[in-house]
Amino acid sequence: MKLNIALLAGDGIGPEVIDQAVKVSDAVASKFGHKITWTPALTGAAAIDAVGEPYPDETHDICVAADAVLFGAIGHPRFDNDPSAKVRPEQGLLKMRQKLGLFANVRPTFTFPSLIDKSPLKKERIEGTDLVFLRELTGGIYFGKRGREDNDNTAYDTCTYTREEVERLAIKGFEMAIQRSKKLCCVDKANVLETSRLWRETVQKLEKEYPEVEVSYEFVDAVAMRLVQWPSSYDVLITENLFGDILTDEASVISGSMGLMPSASLGEKTSLFEPIHGSYPQAAGKDIANPLATVLSAAMMFETAFGLKDEAEAIRDVVNKSLAEGIVTEDLADGGKAYKTSEVGNWLAENI
Repeated sequence: MKLNIALLAGDGIGPEVIDQAVKVSDAVASKFGHKITWTPALTGAAAIDAVGEPYPDETHDICVAADAVLFGAIGHPRFDNDPSAKVRPEQGLLKMRQKLGLFANVRPTFTFPSLIDKSPLKKERIEGTDLVFLRELTGGIYFGKRGREDNDNTAYDTCTYTREEVERLAIKGFEMAIQRSKKLCCVDKANVLETSRLWRETVQKLEKEYPEVEVSYEFVDAVAMRLVQWPSSYDVLITENLFGDILTDEASVISGSMGLMPSASLGEKTSLFEPIHGSYPQAAGKDIANPLATVLSAAMMFETAFGLKDEAEAIRDVVNKSLAEGIVTEDLADGGKAYKTSEVGNWLAENI
């Protein structure tokens, strides 16, 4: 199979972890007889420095023409520390999501047998955890009307959702639940927020079309609590943009490191695959960042975008092997030998 993939390394550690995912992907492609064409493109602070825009039109055209997008990270501290900056790297991420129609963010959380003791939670609480969040990605407060009033002394951000936006994400959730354990949880704040009441009534109307799926409805604060108490009680969870942003970061540490969790953003024009972590500028250029989340995002890409399950499983198997044998970066070394980012990538590719 010929695979045409847009490669958006981005900022910070993005280029370093992307390099390792490319090594592993090329090794899998060689093993299974595929041909990958990688097309690099600029985004984030790197794109601002080069052309003044965080998501240039040229980058968008490359993404639309690709079969899938593999993405690193966006962000730079010089923008974080400047509240008056008119152009920010993160604006590129929002623009990319909107223009590519990336409305469904798929973020799994699972544990690795060899790392279960590295979780901040007790072993008996997290064993068997295998859940997935579907976060709505192109609506809500991040895309609503915002501004300042009263001589800049009052600020507002507006959360807005349409029934269609809720419905298309909920359908993805029901379809995913059918393929898994047939359990779906709708996360909202329907006792307070009108948008949450729209979410709940929309999902309730869809229930009759999926009678085999057991549906529950929980408030976001209760889910935040239960993710710490009993994460293994959840399977598929659907929620709006802001709630999903917060809850998925909370869930990510269950595995023991944010450097381990992949994600996918499913869209109308293409799908994008990325690690859940940020650009980690403090580690940029030091060859110490954990590349496994990006490598596992490549595995999600092979399976989700191309239907290549054996190839995806080959990547997941070699990642588990590297963890079991201690071929890890300093965040997981725990006093043992810490391998460089590039060394981990080389080891994974060679073992495939």
